[in-house]
Amino acid sequence: MASTRRKRRTKHRGNAAGMVETRGRTGRKPTGAERKPAGRGSGRGSRMDRFAKPPSWRSSFNRALIAAAVFVAASILILKQKPIAGVAFGVFLVLFYTPLTFYTDSFFYKRRQAKLSGQGKT
Repeated sequence: MASTRRKRRTKHRGNAAGMVETRGRTGRKPTGAERKPAGRGSGRGSRMDRFAKPPSWRSSFNRALIAAAVFVAASILILKQKPIAGVAFGVFLVLFYTPLTFYTDSFFYKRRQAKLSGQGKT
């Protein structure tokens, strides 16, 4: 009798939510080059790096532009204002939001730096 040799199939087990969980790697251990590097974007470290930089006028201006664009689009589309009035409103918002966001970021940056320097003394 001729036997048919089939490749062994891996088992997939579903859980109560219906998700299929695979077993994962079962062969040899990965080498150092095959492992995922724990660099940027890994958890809390990248967030702390972002807050460690002092605020800049450019970042405040970019944030003000984004906020003004959202408000202009909302005023034209939702509030049915004329486009010229909406754009004028947007220019005012950029001029208002830029220093507001810069000084707010400066306040929080100085507070964070004081907190970090206080931790080092204790």
